[in-house]
Amino acid sequence: MSDFSLTRRHALRTIAGLGAATLGAGACSRPDDPPSPTPLASAGSRRMGAEWDRHARTLMSWPTATIWYEDVSVVRRDIAGLARAVAEYEAVVLLARPEDVDDASRACGSGVEVVPIPVDDLWARDTAPVFVSDGGVDFNFNGWGSKQPHANDAGVARAVLAKYGLPRVQTTLVAEGGALETDGQGTLLVTESSLVNKNRNPGLTRQQIEDELKRVLGVTKVIWFVGVRNKDITDAHVDCLARFVAPGVVLLDQAAAGSPPDIWSRAADQARTVLAESTDATGKPLQVIDLPQPDPDRVTVRGSKSVISYANFYVGNGAVFLPKFGDAEADDRAGQILREHLPGREIVPVRIDAIAAGGGGIHCATHDQPAG
Repeated sequence: MSDFSLTRRHALRTIAGLGAATLGAGACSRPDDPPSPTPLASAGSRRMGAEWDRHARTLMSWPTATIWYEDVSVVRRDIAGLARAVAEYEAVVLLARPEDVDDASRACGSGVEVVPIPVDDLWARDTAPVFVSDGGVDFNFNGWGSKQPHANDAGVARAVLAKYGLPRVQTTLVAEGGALETDGQGTLLVTESSLVNKNRNPGLTRQQIEDELKRVLGVTKVIWFVGVRNKDITDAHVDCLARFVAPGVVLLDQAAAGSPPDIWSRAADQARTVLAESTDATGKPLQVIDLPQPDPDRVTVRGSKSVISYANFYVGNGAVFLPKFGDAEADDRAGQILREHLPGREIVPVRIDAIAAGGGGIHCATHDQPAG
């Protein structure tokens, strides 16, 4: 597997310039909770849908120079290109700092709605609310375990829910959208490394976290992978490892042929073993399909901290958005696998070299809001 020991762009530079107190709760503190939360339906009737369900819109965020420094122009180019591609198939709402709205609108064009909501970075998958049938879960984003200060991003979930008039499902858990993968029928895939972690949920056991995930998401079966701790800023989110493409069918990230074993390929091997021994929420065995990575010597993405995983694809209305890495054979093979398992959708390759070099992918940069 490619070197996944990466950060969101300049995370280490940011951390190096901050004292421990800055990286504590104060830097990512949340606004005071409202005195009277909106009443919610019972958790028993709640459902977290699958990504292939119909979307009302895709949410994205406009990267800032505060995080990206001298690379902001190239990563904005990639985000604008991705936003325009998705907007060909469904509504796209791009969140941007008020002072960046005009620039974002010019870059993305009239097909993308730009909304003035303060953000810090582009990773909408992790900062937007996790939508469920009766509202959206605010998972208390804290900069991936206080590795970076994200005071604006900490308020994104609440701001989005307020904009669309949706109830806020409150939880004490800290998590990110990229840490959660569901089949829409009650099965959830997660990594222990990104959830059972003192940097997010100190003092909580795996069982306590699982019970709360079931409550707030309405899932009934949680499948746990070990994951990888302390090697990338996310502590190994599941959305670069294993993805549902249908109930009972999981695509699993696989190192390129001939790659030497490493901590990431061993994590994928462990996930394969878990999946082979598991059933979904309905009791159905899981089918595992390999999704091989490109040859690292052929990709156009540069940098040892790049994410080179086709598993970070995004399923939209009528299309699947797949990273184009420059290894033509591997790019085509990944497209064929997704075409076979998500039939009826156009495969749309998108070049995201700057996003990938910065530590993420297409799925990390997008967040689906279900229709209805």
